[in-house]
Amino acid sequence: MFMKQNANSGYDVKVIDQYREKIIASSKSFILDEADEHTDEYAHFYFIGKYEEAEVIFDCILYTLRFQHESELFDIAEHKAAQHFPQYKKIQYEEDENGNLKALDDLEEEIGLYMAEVMVELEEEGEVKVKEHVDLDLGHEFGIGLDAGLNVELITPELIERFIRDFNSDSLKLDNSLYSFQMNSDDFSA
Repeated sequence: MFMKQNANSGYDVKVIDQYREKIIASSKSFILDEADEHTDEYAHFYFIGKYEEAEVIFDCILYTLRFQHESELFDIAEHKAAQHFPQYKKIQYEEDENGNLKALDDLEEEIGLYMAEVMVELEEEGEVKVKEHVDLDLGHEFGIGLDAGLNVELITPELIERFIRDFNSDSLKLDNSLYSFQMNSDDFSA
């Protein structure tokens, strides 16, 4: 483990100091990963914390349970579509020269409809349930990976601040209840 940590620049004191400067400049206790797309239900950010008494950079993905639930429904539907359609191909949405989405070809449209039906069926049967969690990835290539899902409506800067404070003080309380969500009808519009 010691050699792995030395090879991982997220444990390097100089790199941690560089991140600390960026974090201080941001006036928050974290900095967003600008290479990732953030939404009201998903954020990817970095913060400094301790692991085994040593400072380390945490590379954190934080999302709502609704986001996780819909992602899991989609993954299952995509897997079933790949099994159902021998000529399955992942749907690629493309824009025309005006920025409008191009029409899907017949196979993509059929796959999309099939996936929507599978997702509705899974949802109606309550097949997918999620719960609050925080998973550490000690083998992460930069720092320590942190994957967390919380039962909240939105991922806001204030929520991220509270999450980091509670995580770093070891006072984060997770709800072990299982949750299922209803998808919005616009989740199916293309």
